[in-house]
Amino acid sequence: MSADPPGRQHEWLDDDAGPVVRPYTLTGGRVRTTADGFDLVAYVLAKPDPDLAAFPELHPEHRLLVELAGRGTPVVELAAGLDLAVGVVRVLLDDLLCRGLVAVHQPRRATYLPDNDILKAVVDGLRAL
Repeated sequence: MSADPPGRQHEWLDDDAGPVVRPYTLTGGRVRTTADGFDLVAYVLAKPDPDLAAFPELHPEHRLLVELAGRGTPVVELAAGLDLAVGVVRVLLDDLLCRGLVAVHQPRRATYLPDNDILKAVVDGLRAL
């Protein structure tokens, strides 16, 4: 098998091809997390000075997540920063959470939900405008 000359790409790749690695390869085919899931607005905060060298199995995307989460970042912004689907980022974050490299701070759940009658009155009022 001959090696391609330097600078030559395979004929099935071009500049517009986008990411060559499919997202499910980053997650090992996993689509669910072991945790209870991560809300889109949950803040992820990396542990101070994490020892990533102790985890050679981590992908570059894992390492970039730790870097981006150094200042506390919502899950949705992490996904945008990596240009990956939120589902993929959630699985990668679960890997980091299990290794103790990040902490996830979920938003508080609403304890009070408005009554259906109030919601109907608001909708009726908006329609009247």
